Amino acid sequence: MERTVNDEVRTKLALALDVDDLVVGVRLARELQPYFAVLKIGLELYSAAGPEVIGTFQQMGYKIFLDLKLHDIPNTVHRASKVLGSLGVNYLTMHTAGGHEMMAAGVEGLLEGARNAGIGSPTALGVTILTSDPTTEEELMKHRIDIAKNSGCLGLVCSAHDLPVVSRQAPDLLAVVPGIRPSGVQAHDQKKVSTPSKALDEGAGLLVIGRAVTLAENPTEAAEAIHGEIADS
Repeated sequence: MERTVNDEVRTKLALALDVDDLVVGVRLARELQPYFAVLKIGLELYSAAGPEVIGTFQQMGYKIFLDLKLHDIPNTVHRASKVLGSLGVNYLTMHTAGGHEMMAAGVEGLLEGARNAGIGSPTALGVTILTSDPTTEEELMKHRIDIAKNSGCLGLVCSAHDLPVVSRQAPDLLAVVPGIRPSGVQAHDQKKVSTPSKALDEGAGLLVIGRAVTLAENPTEAAEAIHGEIADS
């Protein structure tokens, strides 16, 4: 029996399309659209399909999370963010390792691009420490949270393991958490993973879920199971 999808849960789930084939990506996006409100386009798919891919998924009704982890000199990041902001993305990542000046330039460019295009303001997300990194130095984490917070980001990307630090230091920022794996699902190359219900309980605002669903034998059943786990927690 098919489980009823909870719309509140759906708004907290981002489908990570980590594929390099647009046809495959479109098929997965259509199949899983009832379960995810946000769709994450990463470097792989963006490189394969170009900026036009954003409009493809917008037309399906998804909010767009563009995960390019911008990291360059401030002027370059400002200009790139301005272009990307004009495309109607809802979220854009930039890496806090680039420092405060770069992050502030990126946020400014992102908002300027959206404003010039006459569309709503997107959310800049500061990437802290990758979930593929098995270690987290708390002082480094705190420093990067401060960079995100003080540069104008409205959210940041962190592992579920770092949510307690984020909740203490930047409770007003949207905590976006990758490395989400339902119980019993392979971790792949992620070193810091968490179940969906545990991450939400600890303060995550948006869960990024990719291979746990997209590589499943039955992606729809996997997505339904995630909704079920959250609903039952």
